[in-house]
Amino acid sequence: MASTEDKAATNKENASSWKDTFYNPRTGEVLGRTASSWALILLFYLVFYIFLAGMFALTMWVMLLTLDDYVPKYRDRVPYPGLVIRPRSLDMIVNKSEPLKYAEYVKQLELFLQRYNDTEQETNEECISGNYFLQDNAEQMEKKVCRFKRGSLSFCSGLSDTNFGYSEGRPCVLLKLNRIIGLKPRGNPYINCTVKKDSQIQMQYFPSEGLIDKMYFPYYGKKAHENYVQPLVAVKLLLNKEDYNKELAVECRVEGSDLRNNDERDKFLGRITFRITVVE
Repeated sequence: MASTEDKAATNKENASSWKDTFYNPRTGEVLGRTASSWALILLFYLVFYIFLAGMFALTMWVMLLTLDDYVPKYRDRVPYPGLVIRPRSLDMIVNKSEPLKYAEYVKQLELFLQRYNDTEQETNEECISGNYFLQDNAEQMEKKVCRFKRGSLSFCSGLSDTNFGYSEGRPCVLLKLNRIIGLKPRGNPYINCTVKKDSQIQMQYFPSEGLIDKMYFPYYGKKAHENYVQPLVAVKLLLNKEDYNKELAVECRVEGSDLRNNDERDKFLGRITFRITVVE
C-alpha cells in the first residue's frame, strides 16, 4: 500500500515539475525566466536588430550616392555591339504566291518601323552626316536624337511597297546594331551581306551601300536618350527564278570600322547569319 502511495506522489511531483518548466507560480518564472529577464532580452534584440537595419540602410544610401541615374557604373560586359535582324526569324520560308504565309513577316516589319514614321521623326534633329553627334554638356541631361526617317529605306520602307518585296519573291530584311552607351565606331561602318556556298545573288542596300552614319553615335543611355532610335540598314534580296525553292544561307557583317565581327565565341557579335527559302 505504501508503495502505491509513493508512486502516486512521485508521479504528481513529476507532473508538477514538468508544468513548472513553462510557468512556476511560486517564482513567477516563464520558461525559466522572470518577466524582467524576458524584458531585458527582448530589449537587447530590439536594439540589436534596429542597429543592423540602420547599418544596412546607411550602406545602401552610400552605395546609391555612387550611382548615376543616366549612366551605368559598370559597362565592361559587352564592348562591341551585336547585329540584330527584323523580321525576328533566322529561318524564313516565304511562299510568294500565298500572302498568308508571309503576312507575319510583313506585320513585324511594319510594327517595327512605326517609330521611324515621319510624324515620329519630325521632332528629332537634322544632324550633320559623317560626324559624331556629341552632347557631353553635363548641364543638359536630356539628349537630342538624330532624325532617321523610314523613307530612307526606299523600296524596303513599306511605303511604296507595303509587302516589303515578299509578294514578288524579293524580300527585304532590316538590320541594326545593339545599343552600347558611349560607342563611337572608328572608320565608316557599313553592312555587307554575302550568300554562303557558291550562290551569287545580287542585293540592294538602303541607305546606299549599307552605310551606318556616325551621326547616330554615341548613344547616351535609355534615360538620357529616351527617344533614340538605332540607324537601320535594309537589305533587299534580288532573287531570280533559279534561286527559288533553295535554302540560302546569308551572312551579314559590319565592315569598315573597328567593330568586331569575327569572334568565334559569339556568332552574333557584329554579324548575323539567317536562312531564307522563297517558294513560288
